[in-house]
Amino acid sequence: MRCELCLKSGMSGNNVSHSNRHTKTRFKANVHKQTLVQDGNQYKVKICSRCLRSLHKSPKFRKALASLKPVAH
Repeated sequence: MRCELCLKSGMSGNNVSHSNRHTKTRFKANVHKQTLVQDGNQYKVKICSRCLRSLHKSPKFRKALASLKPVAH
C-alpha cells in the first residue's frame, strides 16, 4: 500500500545472515486505513503512521487532506 498524503511506499533490500548470505526482502510502509474528520467532513484515507502524527502539528498536511474527496455520510 501507499500513503495518500506523502506517497510513501515499500522498498526492497537484503536480509544479511551471520555468514553474510544475502536474500531479497521487502520493507513495507506502515500504512493504515483511517477515517479522519476535518471541518465536519469525513475522509477515508490510507495514511502512514508518520503522516498521522504530523496531521496535528503541520498545516501542510491539513491542506493536503482538504484536497481529498470527502466521504458522504
